[in-house]
Amino acid sequence: MQTLEKLFKIKERGSSVRTEIIAGITTFLAMAYILAVNPNYLSAAGIPVGAAFSATAISAAIATLCMAFFANYPVALASGMGLNAFFAFTVCGTMGYSYQVALTAILIEGIIFMILSLFKFREALVNKIPNNLKFGITAGIGLFITIIALLNAKIVVADPATTVALGNLAAPGVVLALVGLLIIGVLQHYKVPGGILLGILITWVLGIGAELIGWYVPNVEAGIFSVIPSFNMDSFAAPLFFEFDFGFIAKNAASFALVVFTFLYTDIFDTVGTLIGVAEKGNLLDKEGKLPKAGGALMADAIGTTVGACLGTSTVTSYVESSAGVAAGGKTGLASVVTAILFLISLVLAPVFTAIPSFATTPAMLYVGLLMLSSVKKVDFEGDAADIIGAFLAIVMMPLTYSIANGIMFGMLSWVILKVLMGKIKEVSGVMWISVALFVAFIVLKVMGLA
Repeated sequence: MQTLEKLFKIKERGSSVRTEIIAGITTFLAMAYILAVNPNYLSAAGIPVGAAFSATAISAAIATLCMAFFANYPVALASGMGLNAFFAFTVCGTMGYSYQVALTAILIEGIIFMILSLFKFREALVNKIPNNLKFGITAGIGLFITIIALLNAKIVVADPATTVALGNLAAPGVVLALVGLLIIGVLQHYKVPGGILLGILITWVLGIGAELIGWYVPNVEAGIFSVIPSFNMDSFAAPLFFEFDFGFIAKNAASFALVVFTFLYTDIFDTVGTLIGVAEKGNLLDKEGKLPKAGGALMADAIGTTVGACLGTSTVTSYVESSAGVAAGGKTGLASVVTAILFLISLVLAPVFTAIPSFATTPAMLYVGLLMLSSVKKVDFEGDAADIIGAFLAIVMMPLTYSIANGIMFGMLSWVILKVLMGKIKEVSGVMWISVALFVAFIVLKVMGLA
């Protein structure tokens, strides 16, 4: 116990070993879906499902352990959603490149991230974002988590007339997800330790009961899978190793640079947003609104991305689902160690972990969305126009464009432009100007249909 205290400063941060373990389990269960989703995505690019699964689990474990020991934060990492879709369906689909080319781009991205982290550019970016924007980013992530959870459980569905609409309230998954949210609400009211984790598990058990009585009916073609875990343990397959194509760079330097830039841009601002959001809700920011050991946290995802490329998976990034563990009381890297261990265990218990249904994790994510949205109370709506509009755009553009990076882009761009127009250009730091240049480059590529 003394060793754990020395490593993670558990008591100093007002936590306990038990709380950190529960937080680590909660984070893992909230993000375990990536073990099922990422291999399916990468298989579309030609990577074998078994190899992709192993690469996803191992790279997540390594990156999350780096986060624990480099920064002592309860933040887990894994192959990022959105980035894996770009890998499979744009780079290897629309562009027609091999997965070896895509993995080479991710390797280069990881190396660039290491360099940026060593020169503290990404650390400066985290710490130089104005406080009002930080609170807006946290609230925006809360709404983003909420809409992801609602869509995953089909409580909210796509609609051609109104864009989104209410789902089928009689569907088992919808009912179970809403019941799960009420369960978590009751558990939190009575301050039951590990209430969020218990909410996930209770909802899952209710789902198993629903399947056993025939109410919840699996239909793979409709994306409805069995929630009863299989205990076939012969699921391990070795990941790929160093499947790169460096020859492509010399022949297609411009198009390769475009792919690297898109990976780089999206991951920079997704990671920054996630770290700010999770740290703010976990009270990890200092009195000046800065994130201590931000450099170590950012180096963790740089290493994770590089290792992931070597093993055969897409960009590894900080997961917003870590906020579920923070909401469960996680304050130190011990929670991350627990999450990492569970990722390694999943290599032999894959059928068990991948049976966790989205409707069981939805209640936890909805509750976490609520907690993160509460940061809107800290936004200064009486400040200058740059602070107000920047925070507002960060809040609304994340969920409405389905991207943390887009929310940060609109928030920071509007903040800088308004500061210039108001004659307060001296308040704009060099890091903010570099960010604006990246945003402008991305917008130009987007307009040209290249990103």
